[in-house]
Amino acid sequence: QVQLVESGGGLVQPGGSLRLSCTASELRLDYYAIGWYRQAPGKEREGVLCISSSRGITHYTESVKGRFHISRDNAKNTVYLQMNSLKPEDTAVYYCATDGHHACTGRNDYWGQGTQVTVSS
Repeated sequence: QVQLVESGGGLVQPGGSLRLSCTASELRLDYYAIGWYRQAPGKEREGVLCISSSRGITHYTESVKGRFHISRDNAKNTVYLQMNSLKPEDTAVYYCATDGHHACTGRNDYWGQGTQVTVSS
């Protein structure tokens, strides 16, 4: 079973920053659009950002626009989520997933196990 692996989560104060990473040992991520998703306790999972194979960006939620940025480094087979100006409401488990071939379509064939991000003073 192919799986993605997230890393970089942790505890951060409001206004702080974190960078999450997503990679896979048995999958060429550059063949796929890759999306970041999050799920807070008691809430439904929501899409955050997606990056296409050609580095086009899709915003799934307006709440992180201007604060979060997605990028990819194909040489490292890694997709990043840079999270700035973090707010307590950003607290969630963050997941990365394949998001279709080439374009961001919301077709999530492969997922990671998630990494916890907690924003608290």
